[in-house]
Amino acid sequence: MKKRVTLKFPQPAIQMPITYRLAKDFNIAASIIRAQVAPNQEGKLVMELSGDIDELEDAIDWMRSQDITVSLASAEIAIDEDACVDCGLCTGVCPTQALTLHPETFQLNFTRSRCVVCEQCIPTCPVQAISTNI
Repeated sequence: MKKRVTLKFPQPAIQMPITYRLAKDFNIAASIIRAQVAPNQEGKLVMELSGDIDELEDAIDWMRSQDITVSLASAEIAIDEDACVDCGLCTGVCPTQALTLHPETFQLNFTRSRCVVCEQCIPTCPVQAISTNI
């Protein structure tokens, strides 16, 4: 089973080897989608966790016991097709290639099943045609 989660680390937990602990202690594969961590500040990770459902739940409970805020991702990316100018800037930051330009028409294509809602495309859009739906 896979779960997409957002983790917020308090300053004391920033140095914790979270992906190592998830793999070693819970047999969970963790793919980091986006990371915002700075020394002496809070950190934020968007990750996709893969593993057995019971081990995933145990891992999430353990992270919460370490004062890490765990939010299950339920948001989806929405594209306002009327506002989009098909510039393609969002395609350059999309880590999963959920956003691509059609090779002949140069129109933006969005493959929702590939999107991991990392939100990297949102600040990249010059006309603010990309947002999240919760």
